[in-house]
Amino acid sequence: MDNEFEDRQEETVSDIIRSNQQRKKQSFLWKVLAMRERNGRTMERGSNYSLDVLSDPSIENRGSEPSMSSTEAVQNLRVFAATWNVGGQCPTMNLDLSDFLQVRNEPDMYVLGFQEIVPLNAGNVLVLEDNEPAAKWLALINQSLNGPSDLASNGLKQTGSFGGPLFFQKPSLKKIKKTFKKINGKRLKSCNCVLEMERKASKDFCFRCQESNFNSDDSSTEEEDENFSIPVALATSQMKYSLVTCKQMVGIFVSVWMKRELVQYVGHLRVCCTSRGIMGCLGNKGCISVSMSFYQTSFCFICSHLASGEKEGDELRRNLDVIEILKNTQFPRICKTPHSRMPDRILDHDRIIWFGDLNYRISLSHEDAKRLVEKKDWPALFNKDQLKMEREAGRVFKGWKEGKIYFAPTYKYAFNSDTYYVEGVKVSKNKRRTPAWCDRILWHGRGIHQLSYVRKEFKFSDHRPVCSTFNVEVEVMFRQKKKVSTYNFQNIDDLVSTRSPYYS
Repeated sequence: MDNEFEDRQEETVSDIIRSNQQRKKQSFLWKVLAMRERNGRTMERGSNYSLDVLSDPSIENRGSEPSMSSTEAVQNLRVFAATWNVGGQCPTMNLDLSDFLQVRNEPDMYVLGFQEIVPLNAGNVLVLEDNEPAAKWLALINQSLNGPSDLASNGLKQTGSFGGPLFFQKPSLKKIKKTFKKINGKRLKSCNCVLEMERKASKDFCFRCQESNFNSDDSSTEEEDENFSIPVALATSQMKYSLVTCKQMVGIFVSVWMKRELVQYVGHLRVCCTSRGIMGCLGNKGCISVSMSFYQTSFCFICSHLASGEKEGDELRRNLDVIEILKNTQFPRICKTPHSRMPDRILDHDRIIWFGDLNYRISLSHEDAKRLVEKKDWPALFNKDQLKMEREAGRVFKGWKEGKIYFAPTYKYAFNSDTYYVEGVKVSKNKRRTPAWCDRILWHGRGIHQLSYVRKEFKFSDHRPVCSTFNVEVEVMFRQKKKVSTYNFQNIDDLVSTRSPYYS
């Protein structure tokens, strides 16, 4: 009897223990689900990307719909690209860029490239590049896109010598750049793709990270890297466009601007400089390349200044510059997401725009070229364009496209004049330059449709700026929330035992 009683007592205690364990397991699981749901709501408030409820593949979701669905669509992005060799001239406050930037059309993105923003002398090439002109160009661009800005409140001292708020005693490119990148919230560092953000959020959840630990208004304490950080939202709400990135290499200067509400969809921002100057290694010639993603589409923008000269055979040096740029430009790998498809080479991107002073000339004598220019016979002149002939021969830019040219050659003008340099009476023969379309814009990839290809009549330098507007197709994946069905907990013992270290 004692043994039988003890057996029954043991069975009763065992049942009670199992029942308690079962209740604890169920209670734990419901806590997990509740925390996951709260964390999902927090992510929706603090980020544009929302987590899938129970996205962990080890948790079964039998007989129910996924909590999130993905819908792909194609949207059009209007991109304005421009190139201008400013001949080493520093801008003044009287230079209005509104017509140059076609601000009335309000494109979604501006990609602007300048060449020779500083004189290409030994000091700038070999010693220390002067970034004061770049700061002034940046301020002028911002003024045209966003209206006058009071930069003095940001620690930039004004000087009366320029007579306006845009220019300062030795303006700092770094300070002005930070002003136009001013944000209210986080800066997206290196990788901000959806999968990486979900992985980090999932990791935070596994460690029972509370809602206060995931605050979208927290500012990163990491040292800012100008190539990899981009703004999520602007502190100055009246600004229409935000500076995404800018970079200078001696005389080459690139800046990318976007409508501020679109900046949050930019990711994987990387910049690479490739030198092709003296001895093939100095920055007086070469390119700056910008790589980025917008939604699910990768972009690459290349601003270049190629080898100069109009002697026979100089076009081959320019071909070599293009070949070496395509070969040697490699963007750093910054995405932590496994099997990321972000390209590290120029031609691997979905949409590519190449612009700059490509320096290709016209293979005609001065007299013949002048005669065709006077007649405005652009087709006959273009038939002798070196870039056209080299492309058709398959020696450079194979597979790239360029729009029809219906404008006069952009080089070489006398400063502040409508007169080509070749027409000057006092110009010596060795300084004469045959008119040429040195300044060009090309593109590569599907989904790019050119809307315009024009030059602008600014007499500021010996080149005329060239502008192009594109409609660019962008693949967008919308993540839509669905109603979550009841989960099947028939294997709750297995689930809790495999997911929790507290129950064994």
